[in-house]
Amino acid sequence: PPHTPADKKERPDMKQGKPVITFVILVLAAALAVYLGFYAFGALNEPFTTTLAYQYTARDSAEASGLLVREEQVLTAQSGIVDVTRSEGEKVGVGQTVALIYRDSQAQADQAQLEALSAEIELLEYAVSQSGDVASAARLDEDILQAVSDLRASAALGDFSRLEDQVMEVKSSVLKRSYTYDDGSTASDLSAQLSTLREQRSALNQQTASATTRVTAGQSGVFSSLVDGYESLITPASLPQLTPSALQTLLDGGGGTADSSAIGKLITSDRWYFAALLPAETADRLRAGETATLRFTGDFTQDVEMTVESLSAPENGQVAAVFSTDRYLARTTLLRQQTAELIFEEYSGLRLPKQALRMETRSYEDEETGETVEEQVLGVYALVSGRAEFKRVEVVVEGEDYYVVRAASSGRTALRAGDEIIVQATGLYDGQLLEF
Repeated sequence: PPHTPADKKERPDMKQGKPVITFVILVLAAALAVYLGFYAFGALNEPFTTTLAYQYTARDSAEASGLLVREEQVLTAQSGIVDVTRSEGEKVGVGQTVALIYRDSQAQADQAQLEALSAEIELLEYAVSQSGDVASAARLDEDILQAVSDLRASAALGDFSRLEDQVMEVKSSVLKRSYTYDDGSTASDLSAQLSTLREQRSALNQQTASATTRVTAGQSGVFSSLVDGYESLITPASLPQLTPSALQTLLDGGGGTADSSAIGKLITSDRWYFAALLPAETADRLRAGETATLRFTGDFTQDVEMTVESLSAPENGQVAAVFSTDRYLARTTLLRQQTAELIFEEYSGLRLPKQALRMETRSYEDEETGETVEEQVLGVYALVSGRAEFKRVEVVVEGEDYYVVRAASSGRTALRAGDEIIVQATGLYDGQLLEF
């Protein structure tokens, strides 16, 4: 027959386990009560608490997300082995070579040999032209030291954008010195060697002419390897008609598809633009034609003074704001979608907790009337050589739980960064000896 609840019996081990659990709980509760008691006792008996005043900058700012817009010309090339000859952000003149397109790997190897021959010919031409005097030797030694110094400085800064050029400068300077002074060759020997190299270069030029195609710049500009499809979707000419919804679509990934045959692009104007979405209440603080400060982050950490070009009509509480500048173009060529901090005002001073600021009544004698005058002054108490010293301050700006202040006095009594400020204490007065 089925068992009824009355038939169930507790196991002996269960009965033994309950007192153990109860005992553990009581021990933990007692330990917690002792800890809280000691903490409360220490807090009530601590005579004062302090903190350090430190330099701080508060900002009245807003976040702006947008796109960098430039005059851009996409460069394309036929199929083959592409060798881009320009570095990121490098200026390129009209007709100058931007890239070489090799028909095959042999053509690429021939071009490398051709460049090596041209470099060696240049060095020999320099050696032949030198008179071998002491002044020329000293100048070459100085060039070697300068080239090595530049290379070392770039390596220390982690800037490898000109690494290949700087290595070539070092090699060129050393070889010039070797050809001119250390090789022992006569002028006739160098001339004969130079003629041989020129003949080799001429023959190699004819061999590679049909196997190598040059991509040249149709107009002057700054080279960039980034081609993302936005080049034709948003241009400086289209910015005055840009609406918040259209900009939002682009920010959400509505960019075009990059041309598969593109090898890079030329930025053909010095001025670049930042089209950003802003809340309407933030945009109301801007005026077209005025200057605004934007702080970019990420790979381009820089404060940029930009001109407010235009502000669109509000749409769903948002405005499309367009800013422009002609600075830092070469450093922004790889940037497209960015978030920047639009800074309206900066306040610098000393930061301290709100509890530390005190209003004190001070009395002084009026020199003209001789009467005693009382005034209310703001200040903080600082711990100086074991005594409380009142230091007058002026509030610069108020934060959520802090003030940014500056000293309202000068000399020894002025508040400075690093001063130990008394945050909480009772019965304080100027000059009071404090017990630790």
